[in-house]
Amino acid sequence: MRLSKVDLNLFVVFEAIYRTRNLTRAAEMLFITQPAVSNALARMRKAFDDQLFVSTPGGMIPTAVSENIIGQVREALQLLDSSTHVGGRFDPASSERTFRLSMTDLTEALLLPALQEVLQRLAPGIRIESYFTTRKEVPEALASSAVNLAIDAPLIDDPYLEQEPLGRDRYACLLRHDHPFTKNKLTIEDYLRFGHIHVSSRRQGPGLVDAELNRLGLRRSIQTRVQHYLVAPLIAMRT
Repeated sequence: MRLSKVDLNLFVVFEAIYRTRNLTRAAEMLFITQPAVSNALARMRKAFDDQLFVSTPGGMIPTAVSENIIGQVREALQLLDSSTHVGGRFDPASSERTFRLSMTDLTEALLLPALQEVLQRLAPGIRIESYFTTRKEVPEALASSAVNLAIDAPLIDDPYLEQEPLGRDRYACLLRHDHPFTKNKLTIEDYLRFGHIHVSSRRQGPGLVDAELNRLGLRRSIQTRVQHYLVAPLIAMRT
């Protein structure tokens, strides 16, 4: 096989299939049609004289040849991508770029007002789009540039993501000001006796607090489950 005879875009499709293990999701990630992905895979198979991926009920499983070349393919794609930006300079003052951020409503409330104030003063042409992306979808969203930055708890384990801590915070118990509880110190027994509000973007499943309680052999009583943090204190104020 001669490189001059191979369309380099095929390697982009190859990496997407390897990452997603699914032709349809690879097509969505690359913003092309599923038949186009299938056609590219057929051409890759012919060029390498190998199946490259075997279709199974669990997804597209890479062959030994795919496993052997994926590392070099990714290095080459990263090098090609970085070469397109060499010499480029990002000027916030004149940029009209749109940045897509993924975060919860609480993070939006903490960061976006101050960020927007800075942007209005120093980078008025920059636009921000913020919406929540589930942890399962974050790696693909970042890989496809559907999201430029995701802010979340450090629970996404993906070797191809770069992560930096923004800060740490502590949990606190919130009761309405005229709540019957009058002790100066809240014990674990008191804590478990109360009804709780659980905030989660998922329809079901435990949160971080529940996972820790389960580890201790304890369980709290969840009276209300909501998907946004900012509504929780409004409920607590009236219950």
